[in-house]
Amino acid sequence: MFVLLIAVEGAFQTRASIADTFNREAEMQRAQIDLQEMLRLQINEENSLRGFVLTRDPFYVQQYALASAQWAAKETAVHNALVDERLGTALQMLDEYDTVQTRWRREIALPLLTRPRSELVELDKKNKAFVDYQAQTADGVRAILVVTSAALVRSTQDQINRSSYMRAFWLLIFGLLAILFNAYGSRLTRELHEERMVSDVLQEAFRSAHVPVPNCEIGARYLSASARLRVGGDVYDVFLLSEKRALLLIADVSGKGVDAAVLTAFVRFTVRSIALRHVDPGNILTEFNETFGRTVDNPSLFITMLVGVLDCSDGSFTYASAGHDSAYVRRSTSVESLPVTGPLVGVIEATYGTKSVQLAVGDALVLATDGLTEARARSGELLGERAAMDLIGAAPREAQALADYLAVHVRKRSGNRPTDDLALLVVRYAGEDGGDA
Repeated sequence: MFVLLIAVEGAFQTRASIADTFNREAEMQRAQIDLQEMLRLQINEENSLRGFVLTRDPFYVQQYALASAQWAAKETAVHNALVDERLGTALQMLDEYDTVQTRWRREIALPLLTRPRSELVELDKKNKAFVDYQAQTADGVRAILVVTSAALVRSTQDQINRSSYMRAFWLLIFGLLAILFNAYGSRLTRELHEERMVSDVLQEAFRSAHVPVPNCEIGARYLSASARLRVGGDVYDVFLLSEKRALLLIADVSGKGVDAAVLTAFVRFTVRSIALRHVDPGNILTEFNETFGRTVDNPSLFITMLVGVLDCSDGSFTYASAGHDSAYVRRSTSVESLPVTGPLVGVIEATYGTKSVQLAVGDALVLATDGLTEARARSGELLGERAAMDLIGAAPREAQALADYLAVHVRKRSGNRPTDDLALLVVRYAGEDGGDA
């Protein structure tokens, strides 16, 4: 009995130690993601400043203030993580990053917000020195976080291994059944940790989000083909370009899992940045295709995507489609498919055309990835475009209810085991009075 009590006490102590290391590892992962968000918000500040200088639209001043406030919150989160881990060097570098960002706002942003000028040459020249230094500093902090996170991962694994060896030694005393139970418990612990870390941390960083759009209802759903890692290469985005214009994006990056999810962040924020300079969706896709070819050094990667601009005041929608054929307009009595206007991104250099469609009050844009049309029944039969359009036509009218209806059907059709990721974005035009057609 005494030996059993010692074994049980040791198991509880080991479990508590592993849990503490898990939590510290999660903090380092979140700090890395928050640092990446700081760089993204820094770009948002710059783009908002450019938009204001070019247009004098006070909307961009609001966006600048929002990005600045969010940057400060992320910086505080990273600072607290570095203090908790006693990472003095990284903390000093983060403080330098904060100082340089404050100088940029004081010396560049504030003068232009107070007295905007149309020439951006001086801004670009001054900006480069700040941006280069900030990027180098952020890379230094990230490197320390990566090393610390890797050390915690090794420590976690060592503790699990030691725990397994000790438990195996004690459990040999109590029989084969106890040994099998311990092996199952150890595996389950690691799997639960991996799912928690990847799903809760990375999904939080890369999950798609949307903002309210005037005169519209927004609905969205995401299903992953991975049972444990609920992230993937499908992405949707809604981004306000002005008080009356919204950028809509749906894209499907080749591949699945964490690697594809990381690339979706590049897609979303690069398209946003380009859209601040180009009004025409075809030009946005053309420039993004060129940027993708220069930036992503992997010839096996490609993207299907649709980029559109919705005028929220009159319901007009202009778009360009890079091989993305799962896009529809649900009208009161019919469902229409939106044709593609160019090849897949990342395949060849191309110029993308632009098409337009007019939404009446009550009409809905239904943008999906191929997880909808390629949803497989257990017999292996694909849903197909015609059946997908029939399904959209039979769905509820409200935007979120429509998205939920399609997601539930896909999950049910696949026996709760979808073979492909699915992203759904539904934008229903309600008109200025918010009524139905």
